Amino acid sequence: QVQLVESGGGLVQPGGSLRLSCVVSEFAWDYYAIGWFRQAPGKEREGVSCISSSDGSTVYVDFVKGRFTISRDDAKNTVYLQMNSLKPEDTAVYYCAATGRKCTIEVLTTRPWGSWGQGTQVTVSS
Repeated sequence: QVQLVESGGGLVQPGGSLRLSCVVSEFAWDYYAIGWFRQAPGKEREGVSCISSSDGSTVYVDFVKGRFTISRDDAKNTVYLQMNSLKPEDTAVYYCAATGRKCTIEVLTTRPWGSWGQGTQVTVSS
């Protein structure tokens, strides 16, 4: 089973930045797309961004385009989510997850993902 461990959450003021990290099981690194999701209190979990293992292609949902950047470090089996210009509505628990499918907007927003991390809290508040 794929193991994923998130870190990097915290409290930040509006307009600030955070970088989340997701360390992925070494055996899964070459075969799985990794996605970032978030769930705010009282809301459903939603896809934010994903990156494919095969070609490093990336996908973002509209409300984070231009503010968030997903990247990967092959040497560290780690996927990052750089979050800039944070807004109070970005407050949520952020999760990373893995899927054997290629990362596309459809896969990110409509398909089930098989393995999940424990989540990291991001709070944007003054």
